[in-house]
Amino acid sequence: MKKALNNVEEKIKLVDVIVELLDSRAPLSSVNDDLAKLIQNKKRVIVLSKNDLADKEQTKKWVEYFKKDNDIVIDLDLSQQNSGKAIQNAVVKVGKSIWDKQKARGMKPQPIKTMIIGIPNVGKSSLINRFAKRSAAGVENKPGFTRGQQWIKVSNEFVLLDTPGILPMNYENKKKAMNLALLGSIREDILPTEDMARALVDFLRSHYPSSLKVRFDIETIGEFDDVINGICDRRKLLSNGTNDLERAYKLLLTEFKNGLLGQITLEWL
Repeated sequence: MKKALNNVEEKIKLVDVIVELLDSRAPLSSVNDDLAKLIQNKKRVIVLSKNDLADKEQTKKWVEYFKKDNDIVIDLDLSQQNSGKAIQNAVVKVGKSIWDKQKARGMKPQPIKTMIIGIPNVGKSSLINRFAKRSAAGVENKPGFTRGQQWIKVSNEFVLLDTPGILPMNYENKKKAMNLALLGSIREDILPTEDMARALVDFLRSHYPSSLKVRFDIETIGEFDDVINGICDRRKLLSNGTNDLERAYKLLLTEFKNGLLGQITLEWL
């Protein structure tokens, strides 16, 4: 991560506009403070990605929250065909002042150099694919899939610089670390599976109890152990005749990450 951060710092001077992706389900946890220090003087478009997986009311509040300090903030499902056009319009709007300055100097407007940044598994490669309308970068639902840096010419107006997902060197805030683990931005083996499942059940029980009831047909959402055993019973997760708790932990976490528990946001305003 240190090496990747240094690479970004070297290229930042070449960039006109920053497109920063944050996961709509945990926007604050998605912010990399190390990157924020490097890009604070750049024009910026904030994209709250994966809005199809997030609580719509909370997403609206987060958009307004980030608008206070950024040029443009939009929320998108990057798998949709119109997502590329929405971001293109945002970049043009932010970059128009750059073209105006170039014209005033008698220069031909140059392509807007745009850097894509964000933590792992937040949708950067999907965004590039939407821009380029081809498989310009690999896409896989796990952190660390995109490596190195690559410039991608989208048109005569845009050149994109993709960067690897970069996490902070350390996480003093354990809640943020847990959120990123639940979203799949930190490798699953970093935190104990039981701890992650417990944190998720505690949150869902207080904020989205119906998600557990509907998905796993659990009538009463009780203590953590009751929920996990209920999942084992409904999904028939057994090992040597007893409930396989580890499989239930992993099943719960996977179904949350893939949006099968409903539209859920881990950070509320």
